[in-house]
Amino acid sequence: MKTAFDKVSVFLVKVLTLFSLLLLSFIIIFIFKEGYTFFKEVPILKFITGTTWNPTGDPKKLSIFNIILGTLYVSIVAIVIALPIGIGCALLLSGYVKERPRLIIRGFIDIIAGIPSVIFGFIGLMVLVKFFEKAFGFASGESVLAGGILLAIMVLPYIISTCDETMDKLYRAYSPVAQAMGISKIYILRTIVLPQSLRGIAAAAVLAFGRAMGETMAVMMVIGNAPIMPKLLGKCQTIPSLIALEMGMAEVGSLHYHALFAAGFVLMAILLILNIALYYVKRSLDR
Repeated sequence: MKTAFDKVSVFLVKVLTLFSLLLLSFIIIFIFKEGYTFFKEVPILKFITGTTWNPTGDPKKLSIFNIILGTLYVSIVAIVIALPIGIGCALLLSGYVKERPRLIIRGFIDIIAGIPSVIFGFIGLMVLVKFFEKAFGFASGESVLAGGILLAIMVLPYIISTCDETMDKLYRAYSPVAQAMGISKIYILRTIVLPQSLRGIAAAAVLAFGRAMGETMAVMMVIGNAPIMPKLLGKCQTIPSLIALEMGMAEVGSLHYHALFAAGFVLMAILLILNIALYYVKRSLDR
């Protein structure tokens, strides 16, 4: 029989869930409404395939193809760097580190994940960008690679935590029997734990990719913020940095103002596609 406390708890959970759904719906509807005003003036296909962003020109040219590529490029570089390192760290934690040190290390990883992005951005600007300028003789060290490395450091804790949870459960389940049969730890991790962890690894990769795509402040400080075709050692711009830099300058109600909301809507659509892809990846791995 449910107590009064149980009934109140269930009611509060339902209310908070409903509130969260309403808040999310409001955000989506608001961004779509403001962006739709722009799409009535500029076709969405032209907006996402055009290569020129010049809101001060006459006429204004507001297209974000290069910016979409920059957003994807920086995020892909970050995942390519962070995913192998994250998987290796998770395997090491689950198979070779004892429980107490493992919990301490996980605590430090969680602390790193909670560091404000502006701190990462400042360190990236003063260390990473300066290193590229001195080591490679660049006029400016701001680049896609700098943004990718910085984002890799930022998403690494999420990848390690997600993979470690999956791998630790699998290792605990299979390790006693396998070691009783004389099978080494490395063999257990390589042939049993790692293949069985693909679902968790895929989830970690997609979630980290979405986190990387949505990052604003840190990336904005190291990529140069130039809406041009991105190159690994060249400058670029991402959708979040575009919105953060120009929203304060855009006149409310202007075409420029609504174009920024339209860019935000495109970013949300890309993230939605990523989540749908994650759902189907999980289903395929469950079969």
